[in-house]
Amino acid sequence: MNEVIHELMGYTKLKIVQSKDMFAFSLDSMLLADFTKIYHKTKRIIDLGTGNAPIPLFLSLKTDQPIWGVEIQEPIYQMAKRSVELNKLENQITLLNQDMLSLKTTFEPSSFDLVTCNPPYFKVNDTSLINKSDYQSIARHEITVTLEQIIQTAKYLLKTNGELTMVHRSERLEELIVLLNRHHFAIKRLRFVYPKPGKMANTVLIEAKNQGSPGSMKLLEPLYIYQEDGTYSEETLQIFHYGSEGEH
Repeated sequence: MNEVIHELMGYTKLKIVQSKDMFAFSLDSMLLADFTKIYHKTKRIIDLGTGNAPIPLFLSLKTDQPIWGVEIQEPIYQMAKRSVELNKLENQITLLNQDMLSLKTTFEPSSFDLVTCNPPYFKVNDTSLINKSDYQSIARHEITVTLEQIIQTAKYLLKTNGELTMVHRSERLEELIVLLNRHHFAIKRLRFVYPKPGKMANTVLIEAKNQGSPGSMKLLEPLYIYQEDGTYSEETLQIFHYGSEGEH
């Protein structure tokens, strides 16, 4: 396994263990962690499909409340564990190597105030281009869990009025809205992410409240990853350096 230790984007405060051959976190995980709000009531947090734990690591910059991360793939879980230890965050971040669908055996219902998830984006069908790496296939395709199962799991874990924040492909937004409504989530914040001005949105960030009252959704300003000249936008750079001198 070709493992390396990187800074978590531009955060000199945080290091993360990665593997080019196996798994590296995506920009979308950082966008979700930045988008996620920590409210006064947010006392317990869990990240589903945590990978090598970029979201729990980022959220540790926002809160000192306990955070759990769940990862089904044992080698990737081990990378996440080493990252947590490297940053001396064992007292705040707890990692679980298990299928998120088995969490009912680990936690009582309504155990959390916040659930985060950067899920597999792609359905599996006859035309799916499955990655040669099983690790990446599971991370990218709905092999071990579907979108609805993720929402059902979040429903079980969340207290009433607890938040679920997710990042997903914009072309699946309609399906995501239908499933959230089916399981009695109310969308409260939504933000589209664009590669750069003049391009179509390819990603959406959502905050939904469990058993929340419908209405009062805030459609936030668009986020552009790059400027027209191909350099990172100012806001993207601020996300990269959250908690440093460039904190926003």
